[in-house]
Amino acid sequence: MLRPPTGGAGDGTAPTGELMSIGAVLGRLREEFPGVSVSKIRFLESEGLVEPHRTPSGYRKFSPEDVERLADVLRLQRDHYLPLKAIREYLDARGRGEQPELPALKRGSRPVGAGEPEPEGATAATIGRDELLAAAEVGESRLDEWEAYGLITPMPDGGYDAESVTVARLVSDLGRFGLEPRHLRAMKAAAEREAGLVEQVVAPLRRHRNPQTRAHAEATTKELAALSVRLHAALVRTALGVRQH
Repeated sequence: MLRPPTGGAGDGTAPTGELMSIGAVLGRLREEFPGVSVSKIRFLESEGLVEPHRTPSGYRKFSPEDVERLADVLRLQRDHYLPLKAIREYLDARGRGEQPELPALKRGSRPVGAGEPEPEGATAATIGRDELLAAAEVGESRLDEWEAYGLITPMPDGGYDAESVTVARLVSDLGRFGLEPRHLRAMKAAAEREAGLVEQVVAPLRRHRNPQTRAHAEATTKELAALSVRLHAALVRTALGVRQH
């Protein structure tokens, strides 16, 4: 459950407690959000989610209230796939002492494994284009390029499966090292070949007359996918001569 923020961007309240540098904030947040980065915090600031104080020399200084608000933002992104605009409005209302409800999620946009069962006939977890852009912290043109190279594929209804968020973030992170979408086509092709091998194993199970055997196909697919990912990672480390500690 989200804790109500005690301060927030633009609420006019004075900070309490010791002010922290962006590095100290990063250390606090990484206890719960290992993937958070300085660029992520700066991006959230640019989107108006937090307004740190500035020293005369221009350095950012965050109050404990700022850190808690950032944590709330990251939880809402991680657990509910909410766009930043909805998150900002929700937290601003909380900061004013109101008790707003979480913005309604689109059909099928709830996170995988989030407590209650999916309604009958609902699709797998999906998110909209705006949510994906916000999660990956990129613009329309960048996402269009990823789609053109087949790294991310929209669903027939225009949405994206939840795994697209992970793909988008990884492609973005690799881009910081100069790896462009055209360089990643080999990875995409390798993944499709691995998926083909898994399909060969589970296809007979899915066609089986026994319902229990057909149901077992899903669990087998997940197990084979996990083993395939582990093998792929080990082979890459071996090829690079990297030891895992």
